[in-house]
Amino acid sequence: FRIMAGKVKWVTDIEKSVLINNFEKRGWIQVAENEDWNFYWMSVQTIRNVFSVESGYRLSDDQIVNHFPNHYELTRKDLMVKNIKRYRKELEKEGSPLAEKDENGKYIYLDFVPVTFMLPADYNLFVEEFRKNPSSTWIMKPCGKAQGKGIFLINKLSQIKKWSRDSKTSSFVSQSSKEAYVISLYINNPLLIGGKKFDLRLYVLVSTYRPLRCYMYKLGFCRFCTVKYTPSTSELDNMFVHLTNVAIQKHGDDYNPIHGGKWTVSNLRLYLESTRGKEVTNKLFDEIHWIIVQSLKAVAPVMNNDKHCFECYGYDIIIDDRLKPWLIEVNASPSLTSSTANDRILKYNLINDTLNIAVPNGEIPDCKWNKSPPKEVLGNYEVLYDEEMAQSDGTDRDLRSRPGQSTTVKGSRARDSGKPVLTTWK
Repeated sequence: FRIMAGKVKWVTDIEKSVLINNFEKRGWIQVAENEDWNFYWMSVQTIRNVFSVESGYRLSDDQIVNHFPNHYELTRKDLMVKNIKRYRKELEKEGSPLAEKDENGKYIYLDFVPVTFMLPADYNLFVEEFRKNPSSTWIMKPCGKAQGKGIFLINKLSQIKKWSRDSKTSSFVSQSSKEAYVISLYINNPLLIGGKKFDLRLYVLVSTYRPLRCYMYKLGFCRFCTVKYTPSTSELDNMFVHLTNVAIQKHGDDYNPIHGGKWTVSNLRLYLESTRGKEVTNKLFDEIHWIIVQSLKAVAPVMNNDKHCFECYGYDIIIDDRLKPWLIEVNASPSLTSSTANDRILKYNLINDTLNIAVPNGEIPDCKWNKSPPKEVLGNYEVLYDEEMAQSDGTDRDLRSRPGQSTTVKGSRARDSGKPVLTTWK
């Protein structure tokens, strides 16, 4: 019989009760950063230092951390788009049916991020696109900021010329030479509920990128704007209309501190089934799963798949009024601050389930393990995609076929009925 294994020694630089309560509940021992630790839940700033060439830090087999070294390939707005564009081109070169285009040259299946350009680099390309559709609205975001900071909407070229042109050289000069922006076509036909715009926050856990293994947390939620939506250009600078970030909305007059402007995903599902019908609702959720897996496949080749790492991402998705989901961005350190009591419970459980998968049995980790936890420990997570299983039982054919055919291994469709077998988002 095994002697009681030593206790996991943990460190965090994020002083959040939902984290610390989870560590303490397991009887793990807190140590200082410069002591021997097994588990470090760290901010993205810290991960940069741990894996930087200068620090020369070598992790040992019994140490794990909660970010991949270059997670920013997925979580920086500009790099995510760059990687998805590269992925499309590669699929096209391979002649993959996924890269099929319609008669207007638009991707049929891979068109899941709004048209996006990097500024200053793509300024001329952007102007060309803007002129094709001069009545459109664009949303401008700094690449490296979160919580809705520095975001603004524009619908005239002069607004960005004014913002960025140095009249003498007429070349593009951004506010500080370092500040890169992305500018994306604004989804101006969002699905509204009660007249209000909302987005979806979904949590996705990646335990390894090669082979890709990822899990979807069942308890995602919708975040609502507090003010009714209007595409009217007079409201372009009213961020209570356009941005759902809690960091912004909680300052609005109509913010409700009890539910914090949130619905669970299952509420959304029931609402859509009753207003739009079951079949289109199922198709929507299949597509949401599909675009998440595609985004992870897009970054997998460039991700440093370090065996000491796992990561929980916050995916932000907007649904338009045609029930098409759009991937807006992916967050590397989803907020662990709770805005409501329900929120605190959700985040406590999210961390609990994440730790159960990342640190098997709550014992001292061995990063050489196969990262295939038994079903019993998944809690509120479900397998979203498991590359090894998909390859071994041929369900990768499903991925090659069109989206809307479920990507989850256990969610492959009943071949005969042509109807999705619903396995997720119950």
